[in-house]
Amino acid sequence: MSATRKRDLVSIDDLTNAEIEGLFTLADEMAADRKAVRDLARGLILVTLFYEPSTRTRLSFEAAMLRLGGSYQSCPNMDDTSAAKGESLADTLRVVGRYGDVVVLRHPREGASRVAARYSPVPIVNAGDGGREHPTQTLIDLYTIARDKRKLDGLCVAFTGDLRYGRTVHSLAYALARFGADIVCLPAKGLELPHHVVRRLETDFGCFPVKLTPADLKGAFEKTEGLLLTAGRPFQPDLFSNAERRSAIQRRLAHVDVLYVTRVQKERLKGEAVGDLPVIDLALLSENRFRNALVLHPLPRVNEIACEVDDDPRARYFTQVERGVPVRMAILAHVLGLKDLVVVEKSAKRRAAPPLYRSDVGLHCPSPGCITATELGYLTPEFHVLERRPLRLRCAFCDFLVEPRWVASRHERVFHRFDSPHSAKIHLENLVIFGSVDEAKRAGFEPADLAEIER
Repeated sequence: MSATRKRDLVSIDDLTNAEIEGLFTLADEMAADRKAVRDLARGLILVTLFYEPSTRTRLSFEAAMLRLGGSYQSCPNMDDTSAAKGESLADTLRVVGRYGDVVVLRHPREGASRVAARYSPVPIVNAGDGGREHPTQTLIDLYTIARDKRKLDGLCVAFTGDLRYGRTVHSLAYALARFGADIVCLPAKGLELPHHVVRRLETDFGCFPVKLTPADLKGAFEKTEGLLLTAGRPFQPDLFSNAERRSAIQRRLAHVDVLYVTRVQKERLKGEAVGDLPVIDLALLSENRFRNALVLHPLPRVNEIACEVDDDPRARYFTQVERGVPVRMAILAHVLGLKDLVVVEKSAKRRAAPPLYRSDVGLHCPSPGCITATELGYLTPEFHVLERRPLRLRCAFCDFLVEPRWVASRHERVFHRFDSPHSAKIHLENLVIFGSVDEAKRAGFEPADLAEIER
């Protein structure tokens, strides 16, 4: 491998906007002249490691590697591997990373790809980790939108279906916000965009969330608990009169550029009651706001898009599939260091990561889907510190927002409320954080003030 550093693609955040556009240029090259790149990866091996079923993602990555002149080894069923015997994810990656030159990983646990990237000696490409992200599908979605709409900024993109567990929605929403698109959420009841995703769109990307009323959504989605997330432009309709608010929102919803449809992720449901949504059919698409909307779907489709839409020129979900191979060829060429990206904005920089807190005692991520819930034997819980007062954290593995209640200093054996004046004075390297009083007491700490516990 010619790369001087290991390139991983764990999150869409691993790429700047300029690098994303550079990947699109590279994908154009791959699609235009396959003969020119057919020996690019000769002698290199791709390992596809899938703890969950896949059709398009696994096969398209394997096809992409073959078209680059390389070969692949595949583990499509982890029940037939040592993972079924209890082998840790870290050890699995330490092993398979010695059999190939790049690993494409799909895993049911959120944050698994971050763990894999830590322990693998070769690049890791995230092919979906739980309900968190699916960055390579996001790149295919963005590529399809950019090539068909000729831009990404200033668009209005509506998401419908399962926005809670639909990982493709999460990473695509982050990317669209960075490019300055408006995002309209039209979820099935009970499958709304997770709070931590909405908060991240708000705090990291400047989106302003606005709840939509039936009057705002009139038509097929009027019974939906809709949400508008604006990006890149100040928009606070709460400061408007009712008439001004209605007018401002209607202007933003008048022309939907992309309708992104997802199936209900039944394999991730935990007994939730799920509401129905209208099937996307030609009658729905005849609404004025969807007149020029691309219809995208990461697939597989179940029954959320009527088959009659397949022949409509706005239906682009099979085009997404076709474009998946050159995009994934570009991704592999990039992470393997085989091709340099043409980056126009030389000044483009990645966002600086917030300070990191490592919880060797006390706090654990409360999300049951986090990778730390099953791999905690060798993993130390880690959290990005978003704010100190009030204390607000985000799990460094699964992105779950955590708002703990109690803090202490390593040099003292007493704990305080997170919002007490004393808590803000503790230096980060000495900070100990607890999710509950019982957690603090189990660690050998006592309350500084019993009255604080009773508040």
